[in-house]
Amino acid sequence: MSIVDRAALESSPLADLHAMASELSIDSYRRLRKAELIDAILSRQEGTEASVASPGDEPEEQDDRPEELPDAEELAEAVADELKDDDSAGKRRRRGRRGGRGRGAGREEEAAEDSAAEPSADGEEGEERDERASAEEATEGVVELVPNGSGFVRVNPGEQSDDDVYISAAQVKRCELLSGDRVSGPRRPPRRSEKFASMIRIDTINGRPAEEVADSARFDDLPAAFPSELLPLGAEDPTMAAIELVAPIGKGSRVTITGERATGKTEALRRVVFSLVGQEDLHLLLVLIGVRPEEISDWEAGPLKPAAALNFAASADAQSQALEPVIDQARRWAARGSHAVVLIDTLDGLHPQAARKALASARRMLGGGTLTVIATASAAVGGETTVIALDASKARAGSFPAVDIGGSATMRPELLVGEEGAEALARTRAQALGG
Repeated sequence: MSIVDRAALESSPLADLHAMASELSIDSYRRLRKAELIDAILSRQEGTEASVASPGDEPEEQDDRPEELPDAEELAEAVADELKDDDSAGKRRRRGRRGGRGRGAGREEEAAEDSAAEPSADGEEGEERDERASAEEATEGVVELVPNGSGFVRVNPGEQSDDDVYISAAQVKRCELLSGDRVSGPRRPPRRSEKFASMIRIDTINGRPAEEVADSARFDDLPAAFPSELLPLGAEDPTMAAIELVAPIGKGSRVTITGERATGKTEALRRVVFSLVGQEDLHLLLVLIGVRPEEISDWEAGPLKPAAALNFAASADAQSQALEPVIDQARRWAARGSHAVVLIDTLDGLHPQAARKALASARRMLGGGTLTVIATASAAVGGETTVIALDASKARAGSFPAVDIGGSATMRPELLVGEEGAEALARTRAQALGG
């Protein structure tokens, strides 16, 4: 069953309804009034044909009331939609005359645009009849979004193939899809002007009914609680072992790795990444903002590719704009019940408010998942649940791990390591401070 109900359709503009009708291969949908179009969409999604009278049919009962005309808003939307279709057709003709835009990184985005385009008016009805004659096939795969807002269902995750299925930007928005979501649903074959099959609707997202996922609670509406599950870093690495000994990190922690210049903050974050990569229950996102260009190259060659990367020449506003969508994606994962970790190098170039906003997104949610933020910074931002301080004198002397035991701490550690573990942490810190 579709996740779109009548109320949502009635509040949608006519252009969106036309796009949905095209995806569902509804015959002659441009001739239908808005109410008839909504009935046809609902019927098609439920697997039945809409009972809409053709223009030449006689009505069963005569009605002397004047025909209701579409309002001005509907007329304006219809005209705009027609102009958009004409413009898209013109662009396709121009591309054909000059032999296409060539190969490379833009080829798949062009394919996405062509998949979204509708056929010309003179061939539209014939193509729609051909599509209905072809049986719908179910498909399942992993979502990969592209920059224009649409996406593809990768039937072989991590690889591109001709069997991949196009997802319109409207479907991505309606279902709040994220890269990495596993979805299933029926698809229709490509039209003559398209390169890929297209999803008709999304039935399941990560094994749950799509309507159930769409109706899940918003991130900010879920109450937060202190982390209660340890984020395992592994004791094989001496720096990770030292962190777990003095400042353990939990799922949902707000963490800053602090220290002066050249104390090894980036290296510590890199070792955290190596410890977390491969843990199947974690969604990892890496953001590089305000770093050296050489460091971007180093990270690109590592096991976790950056979701966003800007060097220190970028303005504070540009860095904030690069970070926000990554945090938003992690928030949606966490709201669905998953465990997300955002790793940031560094917060120093951000406006203070933007740094606090990013860090404040980390939390464990009652009734949801967790979002952990681990970031490097020259000093604590405020609001952290865990601070990992690095000792400049140890780093300069080449003594690693250079963790400052007295300056590092975790709030409510007993929730992560138990009462006895928390007492051991307190004793270790007291000894380091000479107490």
